[in-house]
Amino acid sequence: MSAATGNALLREGIVRLRDAGIESAPKDARRLLAHALGVAPDRLTLALHDPVPQDAYPRFRAAVEQRARFQPVAQIIGQRQFWGRAFKVTRDTLDPRPETEILVAAALEAPFDTILDLGTGTGCILLSCLCARPSARGLGTDVSQAALAVAQENAQLLDLSARTELRLSDWFDAVSDRYDLIVSNPPYIAAAEMAGLSRDVLEWEPHGALSPGGDGLDAYRMIAKGVMAHLNPGGRVIVEIGPTQAAAVCDVFAKQGLDVAPVRNDLDGRDRVVIARRPLD
Repeated sequence: MSAATGNALLREGIVRLRDAGIESAPKDARRLLAHALGVAPDRLTLALHDPVPQDAYPRFRAAVEQRARFQPVAQIIGQRQFWGRAFKVTRDTLDPRPETEILVAAALEAPFDTILDLGTGTGCILLSCLCARPSARGLGTDVSQAALAVAQENAQLLDLSARTELRLSDWFDAVSDRYDLIVSNPPYIAAAEMAGLSRDVLEWEPHGALSPGGDGLDAYRMIAKGVMAHLNPGGRVIVEIGPTQAAAVCDVFAKQGLDVAPVRNDLDGRDRVVIARRPLD
């Protein structure tokens, strides 16, 4: 076995994951093997014909067994690529999704000097925005101290600690300043929809970051209620939404006196991001 190649180990991992019911078995096995070998995923093909180092066997097989229990790959390897950068991920945070990059793209369409990220999680939205705006400063809040610790580590890894503040807060409770831009990917899954989530999500990601209970709209109501006191005139609030929530969320913000822009769609054509602006006084 010590002379087995990466190809042999990869085939073994794919079979195990398929037997466990993992639909993305080939892709996941490749990512886990790259991690076990300590090579970049896009360089794995070059290593598949080489003998596998002895210490890579237990790392790969342990990772495959974790994935066979439906633990997300990002949690197993400890990171997820988002907006071109690697972010640390743990069970205390949501796994950053590609759809959330739509929010970041919208945020960067206009200038801002200050940004507030409500429910920051890994910090992926806040930190991606700050990376693109070298003169901006930001505050990220969360009700989870464990999530804030992850965000702090990500800020350090990206050399953004000097421009990033992280604070324990239930929405605006510990926020006093006003900002040019407020962003959030809040919990928005309705209570009745939780049972339909994939096992990767339902069994491994923090439920408090997924659903506020009820109709899934409570977070937007809380954000909208505090926006006028914490958003500068002319400033924007940008939130991610579930694909059926656009009309309701737009209405929540419009009732607070905000000007709501056309809803942004994700790459699958689903409603994904609501943008609203506070009128100039």
